[in-house]
Amino acid sequence: MTVKGAQVVIVGGGVTGLSAGWWLARQGAEVLVLEKFIVGWEASGRNGGGASHSFSPLFLEEQRLWPQMDELLGYPTEFQPCRVRIGLTDENMTMFRRQMAIAARQGFKAELLTPQQVRELVPLAGDNVIGGAFYHYGGHANPQRTVQAYAWALQDLGGRILQHCRVTGFRSQGGRVTAVETDRGEFGCDSLVIAAGPQLGELAGQLGAEVPVAPARAEMIVTEPLPLMKHGGTDGNALYGRQTLRGNLVFGGGPHEWLDEAPVGARPATTPLTRNLAGRLLELFPKAAHVRVIRSWAGIVENTPDGRPILDRLKTVPNTVVATMSSIGFGLSPASGRAIADLVLQGRCDFADLTSCRLDRFANLDPDWRQDRSWISPDARASSAGSPLRTSQP
Repeated sequence: MTVKGAQVVIVGGGVTGLSAGWWLARQGAEVLVLEKFIVGWEASGRNGGGASHSFSPLFLEEQRLWPQMDELLGYPTEFQPCRVRIGLTDENMTMFRRQMAIAARQGFKAELLTPQQVRELVPLAGDNVIGGAFYHYGGHANPQRTVQAYAWALQDLGGRILQHCRVTGFRSQGGRVTAVETDRGEFGCDSLVIAAGPQLGELAGQLGAEVPVAPARAEMIVTEPLPLMKHGGTDGNALYGRQTLRGNLVFGGGPHEWLDEAPVGARPATTPLTRNLAGRLLELFPKAAHVRVIRSWAGIVENTPDGRPILDRLKTVPNTVVATMSSIGFGLSPASGRAIADLVLQGRCDFADLTSCRLDRFANLDPDWRQDRSWISPDARASSAGSPLRTSQP
């Protein structure tokens, strides 16, 4: 190992990479995190802050850990428990019932709300409410504070974080990665974790592995502060987000703007999607119609073909773990970091079945999977429309 390296080098200083580093350091591993900008610079530091993913195999561990994270990390995350969901359509209520059933099978309580009960819990709700749901689980936290908490807690345990350090390649020997090459020099490693968000596919490709992720631009808006609601974790109308402890409404949620590749460097400007978000927030909270949007953010997220995480060791380079939560990394971070640490140190996860997160589920993926899902940029779509028609396989 070189002097500058570490037992485990993690590429990506987002919430997943930092959590993995912290869990590894807790178990005595020497950790170095490489981040091309600053920690939490992209989606990890600016998202809805939700922590209730009942569809994930990491759900049970997510729910067990979040109420403990302030104490475990030694720094505040502003975690607040429970979640209120507002239904404006029959489709909304059907989705809530489905989520409640999945959570109930795992031992978590939730209940449907009448329109009047919703309005009593959420003073900003209006007469357009047809019902709602109250989840006695889940919750939300402050992404910026949480990312910083992971970083400080990692450093308290002796872990190192090198910011403004862009990975350019890898050096391998005997079927293992032995060093990470960057624009600031080379760092030796015994094990490698790639948790690089939208750049995951490109970096894994340099190791001969195909990790299918599609980058997309997502946006969020922040309003002026309002009097605090009893439950800041209130959402609906295809929006995710929360009311911060300072009263601001922070919300995002589709439609994505699909990109051909993840840009590195300058951050993208916002788009008319901001207007779409503000309109849907007004539908969700009609009594907040008077507040102004004071900030917005546009950033790049990555999406797997089935929307589920990838947490796996590469078969061709077994000392390398690849990780993406497919755009829901923040809430799952306490559990995903622990899972990654297990994969690095012992090759398996002891607390969750990660079969559905394995990379080989995409072994027979159609090369045109992004086109089939219309997950392509407007330019690529226009180019495709001008090309000869594809023929179906017999």
